[in-house]
Amino acid sequence: MNSRLIFLLIALVAAWALALNTGRDIVFSLAYLLTATLALSLLWAWNNVRQLAIRRTSPTRRSQVGQYAEESFEVVNQSHWPKLWVELRDDSTLPWHRASRVVSSLRRGHTQRWVVRTLCTQRGRFRLGPLTLLSGDPLGIFHTQQALSASNHIIVYPLTLEITSFEPSVSELSGGEARHRRTYQITTNVAGVREYAPGDSFNRIHWPTTARARRLMVKEFELDPTADIWIYLDLAVAAAAALPWSPPEPEPSIFGGGRRHLQIGLPPTTTEYGVTAAASLARYFLARNRAVGMNSRGRTREFVQSDRGERQLNKFLEALAVVEGVGDLRFADLVATDGVRLNRNDTLLAISPDPSRDWALALQMLQRRGVNSIAVVIDGASFGAPRDYTALFGELSGAGIATYRIRRNDPIDQVLSQAPMIQGRR
Repeated sequence: MNSRLIFLLIALVAAWALALNTGRDIVFSLAYLLTATLALSLLWAWNNVRQLAIRRTSPTRRSQVGQYAEESFEVVNQSHWPKLWVELRDDSTLPWHRASRVVSSLRRGHTQRWVVRTLCTQRGRFRLGPLTLLSGDPLGIFHTQQALSASNHIIVYPLTLEITSFEPSVSELSGGEARHRRTYQITTNVAGVREYAPGDSFNRIHWPTTARARRLMVKEFELDPTADIWIYLDLAVAAAAALPWSPPEPEPSIFGGGRRHLQIGLPPTTTEYGVTAAASLARYFLARNRAVGMNSRGRTREFVQSDRGERQLNKFLEALAVVEGVGDLRFADLVATDGVRLNRNDTLLAISPDPSRDWALALQMLQRRGVNSIAVVIDGASFGAPRDYTALFGELSGAGIATYRIRRNDPIDQVLSQAPMIQGRR
């Protein structure tokens, strides 16, 4: 209860007490005026948050770090009385999403619309809403509010960087054995023909066979005889390292003035650097029509079966958007236990900040089975953790495992596009 309302209530009680004791007309008039003022102000404030239609829409529930999340709002006054002012207070968890707004002078049957565009600076799953309506009377005596519990969520994918080349090159990765695995993707390998089924695209119809059989026949394809690439990401809490950080405030967006080039800085954590490296490598290989899969153990297990195409990249980014470095499984144990499923046609890309040589030994065991291994080491010492990677690099070098080293503030795309610091055996 604000001080203005307390003062008026005291004045109202005093005015009625004085009017009833003195019986003078002017005092009664004052009491009636105060009563009417309070009653009308309360009615006005109560009505201001009623009979409002609010629509909150978003063209997509997906965005990416470095891109904009967009929402459109529409407020319609469906009452017979104008709304002097109404504040929409937004409780979204998306960083720097300024969707709160004050709508003023909303006449009967009129509509106000606006669009909110927010630069995404953090990956993750964020809540959009709920909204709270706040208003009051013109004299500022009463304040009313109404909660709108409806809310949605938006997934912000991690940042992906443009890797121009990666050594060993694709042609040097293990592979070459026929897989004979059927796929819905169109590849250069035709496995045979079958009868047309609803949903098959017309460019898969094999017309000579259709003419002979006198019914629609379509081609079946199998995967190219090349290696699958598996990305193993270390999300163990014991291996993670981080420095204090808060999301930077993005610059105002430009409407109609062209795109502004924005540099998005990664949070200074080994987990974020590892996620960005994994997403960028997945994008690099999928753009070259390679089959890519992922395995990690954080709060939950994130496993993406190897596949190709744009949909596979979306699966990757969806999984990487929500992973956290809070797992209790050591990376060496993850490689040793889940790596037994890999075969000679696979290449393992291990991304970890763990200085232990144990996971290098696990990669060596896989190499003896013919699984090609590549290590991407996130240097936790540059993130403030007292770590020594001498033994790890020595083990990786002795095994001839191609190794990349990423430090804090390193341009990840440039590091991965250059020759590895430890050359693999050719």
